[in-house]
Formats: sequence, C-alpha cells, structure tokens
Amino acid sequence: MTIEEPVRLVATEGKFPELLAQLALHRLDLVIADEPMPKRLSVRAYSHLLGRSSISFFASPTLAQGLTGGFPTCMNRQPFLAPGSNAYLRGQLDEWFTRARVIPLVVGEFDDTALMKAFGAEGQGVFAAPTLIEEETCAHYGVSVLGRSAELIEEFYAISVERRISHPCVQAMGEAARGHLFGA
Repeated sequence: MTIEEPVRLVATEGKFPELLAQLALHRLDLVIADEPMPKRLSVRAYSHLLGRSSISFFASPTLAQGLTGGFPTCMNRQPFLAPGSNAYLRGQLDEWFTRARVIPLVVGEFDDTALMKAFGAEGQGVFAAPTLIEEETCAHYGVSVLGRSAELIEEFYAISVERRISHPCVQAMGEAARGHLFGA
C-alpha cells in the first residue's frame, strides 16, 4: 500500500482451484497460497516461494493448565481445532500426530485461521499456527505456546501468470513478505 501508484486492494478468499481459475482468466493478479501451483492443472501460472515457517501449537491459559505430560503427548485425547480439509497443513498434521502416537479430539475444522484462533483463545481447543507469527498470536489472542515442531513446515507462495513478476503491487507484496515477514 506504500508504492507510489494508487492501489485498490481486493482480497478474496476461496478454494484453491477456483482462485487459480480466476487467475487464469486474469480476474486476479495474484493468489497467495500455502502450496505451490499443482502440476496436474492446465493453468499456466508460476509459483514464487515467499517463505516458510515451522509450526507452533497454542492453547488458552485455562486449557493449558489442564494438560498433562510433555509436548506433544499433552495433546492426546484433548480438544483440537484443525485447519480445514483443504489446507495443505492439515495432511501434514494428521501424519505428524500419527507418527507422534497422539490422537487429538478434533472439535472443530476451520478454513478461516482467524476464526480458529478466536475459538482457541476462548479455550475451545489447542490449535496450530506458523512459528513465524508466534509472538503476534500470543499477544493478540492471549494464548501460550505448548510446543513447536520443526517437522511441520508451512510454506507461502505467490502464484501469478507471470514467470517474472512485473506488476508493481505484486512485486511490492512479494518484497515485503520476503524482507519483513520471512527476513530473506
């Protein structure tokens, strides 16, 4: 929003394939996603990695007090707020829980991460979010960190129809993400 040209930002949320279709029709300039452009789709677009982050697990103070054992065992049979089934992280979480022999009690599935965090802040369950925003998550939602997993990685991509991004707003967003958010 700080570039010299006037900016009109329209942020739309939707299912990944539908957003890619809109991108292919030039109805969108950019799709920000947690996975790269799938090879199986016939959309001509390019994935630009913005950055990656390990995953942290959070709980409200009240919920955290009732958990016993070390991390991640403390989440066994405890309420868990999961990303929606379309989130790339969801599959990773399911596999990670299996390897850790932890069976969380999934009490909610969320496509909207802010809503998931709000439910977590109210003590409705443990939730996962990028370690990159750990400090902000704790401060904003009043939750604490239960633990972290370096095995779980969330990636963030800018997907555009351009191999080399030339749109000034898209360039600025990519540079801001890589420079300020991911520190690259």
